Amino acid sequence: MAGTSNKAAVTELSPVTSLRGVGTALAEKLATLDIRTIQDVLFHLPFRYEDRTQTIPLGSLQAGMRAVVEGEIQLSEVAFRGRRQLLVRISDDSGWLTLRFFHFGAAQQTQLARGTRLRCFGEVRSGPQTLEMVHPEYRRITGTSDSPDNDTLTPIYPASEGLQQARLRQLSTAALETLRQHSIHDWLPVDLLPDARWPTLQAALLYVHRPPPDARLELMAAGRHPAQRRLAFEELLAQQLSLRQLRQDIKRDASYALQQGHELLQQFRSSLPFQLTAAQQRVWQEIERDLAQPQPMLRLVQGDVGSGKTVVAALAALKAVACGMQAALMAPTELLAEQHARNFQRWLAPLNIEVVLLTGKHTGKTRTAILESLALGTARIAIGTHALFQSEVVFSKLAVVIIDEQHRFGVHQRLLLREKGLDAGHYPHQLIMTATPIPRTLAMSAYADLDVSVIDELPPGRTPVQTVVVPDSRRDEIVQRVREACLQQRQVYWVCPLIEESELLSAQAAEETYTTLRAALPELRIELLHGRMNGKQKDAVMEQFKSHQADVLVATTVIEVGVDVPNASVMVIENAERMGLAQLHQLRGRVGRGSAQSSCVLLYQYPLSEVARTRLRIMRETNDGFEIARYDLEIRGPGELLGTRQTGLVQLRVADLMRDADLLPQVQKAADTLLRDHPEKVEPLLKRWIGQSEQFGKV
Repeated sequence: MAGTSNKAAVTELSPVTSLRGVGTALAEKLATLDIRTIQDVLFHLPFRYEDRTQTIPLGSLQAGMRAVVEGEIQLSEVAFRGRRQLLVRISDDSGWLTLRFFHFGAAQQTQLARGTRLRCFGEVRSGPQTLEMVHPEYRRITGTSDSPDNDTLTPIYPASEGLQQARLRQLSTAALETLRQHSIHDWLPVDLLPDARWPTLQAALLYVHRPPPDARLELMAAGRHPAQRRLAFEELLAQQLSLRQLRQDIKRDASYALQQGHELLQQFRSSLPFQLTAAQQRVWQEIERDLAQPQPMLRLVQGDVGSGKTVVAALAALKAVACGMQAALMAPTELLAEQHARNFQRWLAPLNIEVVLLTGKHTGKTRTAILESLALGTARIAIGTHALFQSEVVFSKLAVVIIDEQHRFGVHQRLLLREKGLDAGHYPHQLIMTATPIPRTLAMSAYADLDVSVIDELPPGRTPVQTVVVPDSRRDEIVQRVREACLQQRQVYWVCPLIEESELLSAQAAEETYTTLRAALPELRIELLHGRMNGKQKDAVMEQFKSHQADVLVATTVIEVGVDVPNASVMVIENAERMGLAQLHQLRGRVGRGSAQSSCVLLYQYPLSEVARTRLRIMRETNDGFEIARYDLEIRGPGELLGTRQTGLVQLRVADLMRDADLLPQVQKAADTLLRDHPEKVEPLLKRWIGQSEQFGKV
């Protein structure tokens, strides 16, 4: 048996060039799809199927069908109708069909001579005289058999430029033949599979590459066939192992055990004008326990908008300071970094702790002075954007790294800042924060390298925001509502979202609304804020609004995060139907921060798509960020919700985190068992499913 396994391993890991017809040029094209071995070919799985097992009479064709047809060429000619093209008309006993080719050579013309019998596959379209197919797949046939070529459903593979479906199918056919002759190494012990009725790995691969004609296409399309579930389980397991391995690698590193500073932290908490909620205290205890260990903390703190994550982050930073070291907080935008810096400076000034802000706009002598204070260690806490991990930034002794809004950064960026703290073999602790609540099943998979804490309680005095959905035709009523709120000494946000990917267009939309509102509400003080203003202008406008020198702030979504004005109790969002749930929820979180009853008005324009209608209904019905995230996951999928490319979450080939969420508990158990009892099986599984991407979490 050992010899058989070894032979199988050698076969499946052989280079793709060992398959017939694969030379250096084709191998280079395949490498763009991460296909380098025979195993890679086998795990390059179809994403859909076509039924080419039945030929359709030409007279039964309808536009829009994808069909296999057979007929004899009655006419073949080169025509010049706007551009040079080859027109081939075929017929059978029931009707006619035109084949149209825009790219062809003399050899093809000769091939497609009158009297030749063809079998073709393609999409049927309406043509000037008959139905037609443009550039169909075809082959010449001999004899009179109506039996189609395919005795299985035809797989459609993810492709790239220069790699056609026919070529990929030829490759998979050759790889499957190798599989039948030598079998493939199954790295999963049978007792780890959740369902004993699932097929073996070999049987599952043969089925998904070449499903039989009677395969239930709807079951395959839904990804619920046992063969697909078997493969999805193994893929999710590989992803889980990859993140666990990243976690293990980091946990093997040393970190400074931060065990001092109780008096300083107590002094800080006593100086705050509020008490920590029970949830904040629970999460802080989890963080403090991690910081006291000689291994790096890896903790994600989830908390809804306004739950008080920032003060917990301040406690973590203060712990580093109390132990004679430094902390850094990285935020995704300058506005949010500035907001954090103001909070930290206000809270820590009484304790004589220097907090510096470093963003892209700091240049010249100012930047030099900030860099010097960080290198010397006189600046104990640094807050900034991605500018913090640029090469010229050097810390004296960085012990705690805090990342806000993790999904907006890449894993690589997070780990680059970690590398900044490398000091005498010690790495900093990492605290990750997000106001985008991630459903538990998704967090189990996406953040398997992190411990997760949840601040699931809002501070006392926060009132739920009432949300109303109003058509744009009732804008005048909303303007009147704004007037009434401001006459009661409340303040209002009026948000003009980014309708297209252009700050210029967004600024123009905001400026237009600003002009209109000033004309309609001359008695109110109205200010404008958008992304094309420079930093000083933004700061001045925000300061006016915070100090209540302005009643209404017309803004783009630049205010989505980081703005805290307790007196603002009304939020109007234009074109709400164009925005995602997470962004709408973030914007709504700018109000309801004081004791007054707050409201959010979602203005929309007709016509509404079904998805937009669903989003607006969800926003009206709930303020719960986790509930909203669950709906968002259903609507958009995990890639968009997490910012898949940014987080480093591996692109899944067959599994789907929403569809296969029920497998995740068993995936976790299987990962525990493999790491404990079969560590030698981990690397081959990672190689099989993640391949070149397995280094995604390493710098």
